[in-house]
This record gives sequence, C-alpha cells and structure tokens, in this order.
Amino acid sequence: MANFDFNLRKFNTSNIYSYFLNHPEATKQELATNLNLTLPTVNKNIDYLSELGLIQVSGSRGKTGGRRATTYSLCSQAKIALGLDITKHHVSCVMVDLYGEIISFKRNRLVFEFTDSYFEDVAKLLEAFIDTNQIDRQKILGVGIGIPALVQSDNQTVFYSGIMDFRQNTYEMFSKYIPYEISMFNDAKASCFAEKWVNKDIQNTFYIMLSNNVGGAMIINGQVYSGDNFRSAEVGHITLVPNGRQCYCGQCGCVDPYLAATNLSQDDLDGYFEKLKTTTDEKTLDDFDKYMDYIAATVNIVRSILDCDIILGGYVGEYLEPYLDEIKKRAIKISTFDSDADYIKLCSYQHESIAAGAALHYIAQFINTI
Repeated sequence: MANFDFNLRKFNTSNIYSYFLNHPEATKQELATNLNLTLPTVNKNIDYLSELGLIQVSGSRGKTGGRRATTYSLCSQAKIALGLDITKHHVSCVMVDLYGEIISFKRNRLVFEFTDSYFEDVAKLLEAFIDTNQIDRQKILGVGIGIPALVQSDNQTVFYSGIMDFRQNTYEMFSKYIPYEISMFNDAKASCFAEKWVNKDIQNTFYIMLSNNVGGAMIINGQVYSGDNFRSAEVGHITLVPNGRQCYCGQCGCVDPYLAATNLSQDDLDGYFEKLKTTTDEKTLDDFDKYMDYIAATVNIVRSILDCDIILGGYVGEYLEPYLDEIKKRAIKISTFDSDADYIKLCSYQHESIAAGAALHYIAQFINTI
C-alpha cells in the first residue's frame, strides 16, 4: 500500500511538472481541472516543486477588484545541460534549459587530434563558456558530446570512427579533463533527438543529417531505432553512384562524398548560400544543381524502403527552404509510387542541433526523475 501511495504521488508530481513544460503558466485551479486532480493534491505538489526550486510564482490572473488567482511557471534554468559538437576543425558549445531551448552557444576553432593537449583544450573551452555565461556549476546536469562516430548504448564506447581518429578510450580522454558527468552520442542520432524534442508527435521518420559528414537516424513508433548493432540508418554509406567518388569509409560512390556540406563550402555555409542567391557563376550553379539531384536520389532510395516522412537536417538543412520545392519536384520525377513529395520536410531544430541534441539527453533524463 505504501508503495502504491508513493507511485501515485510521483505520478501526480510528474504530471504537474510536465504540464508546466508544455504551458507557460497555470493557476492551481487550471491544474486541478486539466489534470483531473483535487486542489489539496495540487497544493501539496506545488509546494513540493517550489521547495525544489523547479517552479515559481509568475504573477496573477483575474478581474481587477476581486481576488486574483496566483499563476505559476517553470524555473527553466533550475537545471541546465551542456552540449559539445566535435568536428575536425571546430568545437561548438551549447547550453540548454529545461524547456530544451538553447540559452547560449559558441563555435570555437580547434583542430582535432587524439592527444592529451587537445582534450585538455576542449575542457578549457567548455570552462570558459561556463564562466562567460556565469553558469552555476551546481546546476549542470551533464555534458553531452556529439561525435562523428558510432557509439555503443553505454554512450561511452566508440566502435567505428572512419572520419576522425576517435579510439576506444575516447570517453576516458574526455572524462580525464571534463569534471562533469559526460555521455557521447553519434552526431546524427543526437541531431535527430533534438528534432524529436521539438516535434514530439513524430512517430515514423527518417532523418538525414547533411553536415560535414552525412549521417542518418530512424524514428520508429516515436523512438530512435538503433539497430541490432547500433549502426542503423547510416544513409551516408548507401551506394549512390557505383564506382563513384572515394568515401572515407574506403568504398566508392557512397552518399557521403556527394552530399557532405564540405562539397558546398569548407567552413562558411552562410557565405555560400548568400552567394548562391545572386551568382551567375556557371560552375557554382551547376554544382548545386547536381547536389539537389543527389539529395532527390538519396531521398527516393530511403522512401522506397521505409515509406515514411524524411527530414533534411544538419548544417545544410538550415538553408534549404528556398530550394525545397525544387528538391520535391526532382524526387517526384524519379519516384515509382509518389505523386507528391510532401513527405520531404525540413528540420525544425536548425541551429547547433548536434550539440543541443547531445545535451537534451540529460534534460530528458532529469525530467523523467521528477
């Protein structure tokens, strides 16, 4: 009986806290009505969550002259999580709050090498980011690290890394210098997790990450599907052009060497897409025309196999809105079954999705404890 009462109390507390995650503010009466709870139950839980510093009085509501109802809201920065996006030449740092929103971010140039000095430099960049943003270190839930490598379900063990020299002891090297709880995530899976956070109703979707490398993630029945060997959705290694360009994996003709963001620009996509709006340079226009063909062909392969929505994300996804209709036309032209291409979507979480997605795992973990 005691266990039942505890579970019921936790269920009610979780429901009330989740309500604040999805609503900017609420009165006690609104909570009681919308969650089918008694006012005494609501009162106890409001007091409990307030004592934990998780909710706060935000104002009042009602007619002037009468008694106004107190409104409450989430303390969005009662806890925060940090995220890192590690690439060959840069490290991005982000801070996300309990809503999952980016509070601050900074992109730093740092050339990757598997040395103590590199991992120490990453830690220094992170600490400088914390200091600059005046973050209370007691509030840090953990640091999620997005890397272009495949990672086991323990979020510690790298088992494939063809792009950069990540090794089996990568986790130990990060944890040697970063004094917080850390977890590592495949960059595409992290980016997809951020997308799912924004679009909680997603059930079946394939996410194509068009970043400096091409990755993928698959959501089935609302959950990220990892596969039997934690290497599902590796769309970057589908053969797109037989005997084509050399891929970092050692094969030829993979999607990655055709759709990686570095095909468009090495480090300035903003500048590239600004130039694309007005350029008359035939090579630039021809190269991007082919790039759209490669997107359409890749999308068609995935669609033919999985028959679900496809989201275009990653660094390039942020810039594709002006070209989406054209990509759809090209996809329809080569499709056997589809008469429209409304299944092709653009990412909602457009900025720093890898680092944010890695951080969001800690936010989700914390929310589940309430």
